[in-house]
Amino acid sequence: MAAPKKGRRAPANQGHPGRTLILVLIAMVALIGGMFYSGTLTPRLGIDLAGGTSFTLAAQNQPGKPNAINETNMNTAAGIMERRVNGLGVTESEVQTQGSDHIIVNIPKGTDAKQARQQVGTTAQLAFRPVLTTAAGAKTPQPSPSPSKSGQGGGKDGEKATGGKGSQQSSSPTPSASASTKGRAVTDALKKPSAPPSASASDKPSAQPKPPAPGGADVPAALQKQFAALDCSTKQSLSQANEQAAGAKPSDPVVACKNDGSQKYVLGPVGVEGQDVKDAKAVFDSQQGQGWIVQMDFTSDGGKKFADVTGTLAAKTPPQNQFAIVLDGAVVSDPRVTERLNGGNATISGGFTQQTAEDLGNMLSYGALPLSFKIDDETTVTAALGGEQLHAGLIAGAIGLALVVLYLVAYYRGLALVALASLGVSAVLTYTIMTLLGPAIGFALNLPAVCGAIVAIGITADSFIVYFERIRDEIREGRTLRPAVERGWPRARRTILVSDFVSFLAAAVLFIVTVGKVQGFAFTLGLTTVLDVVVVFLFTKPLMTLLARRKFFSEGHSWSGLDPKRLGAKPPLRRRRTAPTQTKEA
Repeated sequence: MAAPKKGRRAPANQGHPGRTLILVLIAMVALIGGMFYSGTLTPRLGIDLAGGTSFTLAAQNQPGKPNAINETNMNTAAGIMERRVNGLGVTESEVQTQGSDHIIVNIPKGTDAKQARQQVGTTAQLAFRPVLTTAAGAKTPQPSPSPSKSGQGGGKDGEKATGGKGSQQSSSPTPSASASTKGRAVTDALKKPSAPPSASASDKPSAQPKPPAPGGADVPAALQKQFAALDCSTKQSLSQANEQAAGAKPSDPVVACKNDGSQKYVLGPVGVEGQDVKDAKAVFDSQQGQGWIVQMDFTSDGGKKFADVTGTLAAKTPPQNQFAIVLDGAVVSDPRVTERLNGGNATISGGFTQQTAEDLGNMLSYGALPLSFKIDDETTVTAALGGEQLHAGLIAGAIGLALVVLYLVAYYRGLALVALASLGVSAVLTYTIMTLLGPAIGFALNLPAVCGAIVAIGITADSFIVYFERIRDEIREGRTLRPAVERGWPRARRTILVSDFVSFLAAAVLFIVTVGKVQGFAFTLGLTTVLDVVVVFLFTKPLMTLLARRKFFSEGHSWSGLDPKRLGAKPPLRRRRTAPTQTKEA
């Protein structure tokens, strides 16, 4: 007689379900502890829930580029705007094209709307132009016909181009430049005006406009007239001057104002363009005591152009030995050069605050927009309206959860406790992870994301139902609860994995092909789908294994949801031996 076969050994998670449950409990405690440690106890909210500002920007063709408004340039501009806004540390920014010539920018509450407007609206056209002449920013009489040299050059702010560590400042009142093996720096240092070298100079030498360049550079009469009439002292005139200078061709000389309106300039053609700047970032210089500075790195071609420009300017006298760094038509710095600067990098300094240095570095680092834009519409969503939408979303979620609970209790009775405990674990994991993802990756909960979480309630409950029905099928076949729990699990597991894989694949595709708020729905749906697998495998199954050992469930109490009589269980199946067929010999 053959010996009976030994049963297969249960997997570790089935043999020791308590250990798995303790592991899940530790993970939950760790996530909750991390949430309290970070000081963030609630998820970040998007613009539709927390309130914020929405901009509608209309694209405009630039001079000489009548066909610049096209799909490629619009998508490029939208990408640059999004990187700029995200560079401000915005929790959830939404930048997308609308139609053929509009871009919609949504900024959540908590971000300075004025600062964001400047970041998304400016074209950040950077150019390096040689200075031909300069004067104070107010409107002045016609230039004096008799030219005279001035060592003051840069107006009220002494600006200089210096080397890095080890460079020496000139002993003359005019700041100078020197080479350094550690790279080159363009410095806009704040200094008091130096005394004019000529005894005949007036007390306000910068009040008179500069004459045509003494170094041989001719300023056309029409440009001299514009220069004399240019007024940079008012906000309106400064804005108009910047707009006109930004619209000029790179090959044409222009008149321009300093960004604070204190100086006005006649500038030569562009020597180095903004596209030649490879990177720019704000850095705090503690070694040389310059405070916040902006470091720029040039491309290979840009470094050569910069070296050629500084080499040419170094041979000239003030103010023709200066070059203006022009951003969107405004001069942000006008350092002087006394020698050729190689190295392919530069540093802009001059009383920057951290915010202004980061703003400038942000715009330059993320590139120039291929188009110019004007803000057609600006709308603010109040926090009260966002709170109403959040309240409505939470009510919808509560109603959906209540209906699921009623169904589980009515149909599964005692098994509903397992489902509710699993839903509770899933809710805790989802909430803590969403809260921690806010400061970690900038995730913000918007209304579609709330909808994704509500849909996930049904997906998670569906996994429990699949498993419960597999167990019931085994009981109907005449098996007791403990074998039914173990035998029903492999069949339920396959179904759950296939179902969740399809849901996750749909969420991933939706996240990739969509933009803005729809991505919030896809992200939440994908996250909760993954957590559904984790909860069912590491919590629901071990919990069912433990409950199968309890008398209330194992003996099939009428309120357990596993009563064999209510399920219509069949008597245990037994195999029948069939008697061997005997054949008669012929």
